[in-house]
Amino acid sequence: MEILYEDNHIIAVNKAVGEIVQGDKTGDRPLSEQLKDYLKEKYNKPGNVFVGVVHRIDRPTSGVVIFAKTSKALSRLNEMLKSHTEVGKTYWAIVQGKAPLQEGRLENWLWRNENQNKSYVVKPETKNAKQAILTYTTLAEGNRYSLLEVQLQTGRHHQIRCQLAALGCPIKGDLKYGAKRSNPDGGICLHARAIEFVHPVTKELVRIVAPTPSNDNLWNMLTPQTR
Repeated sequence: MEILYEDNHIIAVNKAVGEIVQGDKTGDRPLSEQLKDYLKEKYNKPGNVFVGVVHRIDRPTSGVVIFAKTSKALSRLNEMLKSHTEVGKTYWAIVQGKAPLQEGRLENWLWRNENQNKSYVVKPETKNAKQAILTYTTLAEGNRYSLLEVQLQTGRHHQIRCQLAALGCPIKGDLKYGAKRSNPDGGICLHARAIEFVHPVTKELVRIVAPTPSNDNLWNMLTPQTR
């Protein structure tokens, strides 16, 4: 478990592919419980340790995830995240092919199929459809894959995965959204690169950056100077 940032109110980790943020039906030990053990040992705490889940990223993805160490920080961060304007999230994605433009803005309406756990681009008038907006910039291009930087303006289910696939650039390894083959580790090449926000208690600007997975040669090739 790689700790990226810690103060009295917040702790952030670089989630690896396959790890889960909080408990689910698999029964696998989530990061939230691992952090409790870490804090209990580090600070020699005799009783229960508080760790609040602020947000989640999909199991097959990697990158920065923040947790709250106090209930005050948890409630304030939750309110900030609801607005989608007070917390800036930057993602990196390795996609098949090349985007039609070096940079662009994608606006789609997405509908989530609960049974399939998958989102689809649909017409705006579709029942329960939600607007999804992101911007992207091409950072690097190879023969078969490109590295895109994505900024979210809304927070929809599988938004980046679905919108990039609709653009004709499915994320490497993401079979659910049209990738040609899976990755050896079962993950997808979507990385929560950075998160930026005004600290809910100190009011200072905080920016946390997560290094890309070191065990993937393609990440190393496309991001040699910026890992």
